Amino acid sequence: MKVKRIFVAALVILLAGTFGHVYGKDTAQGKSGAKAEAKAMVIKAEEFVKENGKEEAIAEFNKPDGQFVKDSFYVFAYDLKGTVIAHPFRPSLMGKNVINERDSQGKLFRKEIVEKAKAKGEGWVDYKYLNPATKKEKSKTTYFKKVGDMIICCGAY
Repeated sequence: MKVKRIFVAALVILLAGTFGHVYGKDTAQGKSGAKAEAKAMVIKAEEFVKENGKEEAIAEFNKPDGQFVKDSFYVFAYDLKGTVIAHPFRPSLMGKNVINERDSQGKLFRKEIVEKAKAKGEGWVDYKYLNPATKKEKSKTTYFKKVGDMIICCGAY
């Protein structure tokens, strides 16, 4: 009887470790896949700017049903002072300087995006944000790239 209990316990531990490893791996791959998608959207947006000009690009970025919105991914943009110049789901932000607005954890994430874009040209910033698809606050990472006098961004939840 004792041998059977030990065998069952060992089997449970083995299975838990195996499934935990597989689940963790899938979750990590999902996050890296989402980050790759966000970065690809920014690169596509950068190419659009180069081919069509800033004004046409901003108009396209602002379309909720445009080519720069895909599932929970969408391109948005700031000028170099932190003013929103494109956002497909929050037109109320257009023309608003948001550099000093904090996320729910107190982080000045937009200020960080602007400063890093000016210093390094591109990168990633993590923060909390309301997911427009689920209407719930989630952890978000945003890839950004300075293109001319604007910063093009796309986040991954």
